[in-house]
Amino acid sequence: MGPGDWVAMGALMILCLGGLIALGVWVSRSLRSDRGQTPVDRADTLLAERFARGEIDGAEFTRSREPLHTGGSSSSRSGR
Repeated sequence: MGPGDWVAMGALMILCLGGLIALGVWVSRSLRSDRGQTPVDRADTLLAERFARGEIDGAEFTRSREPLHTGGSSSSRSGR
């Protein structure tokens, strides 16, 4: 085996390892639970989790959820 063969084997090994790493990243991203959720759905889920843990009360949950489903609050945009 000459020096060119060793270089080719090293390059092939690097390509194979890179492919395995890319495959692992792709699989882990495709298995995520929030895949396909819109930002509003994700925000709604987070609010529901905070309410279930008792971090916010029912009034805060309703007040925070309203702008998500009405397209935003006009009072927060009027200051611009």
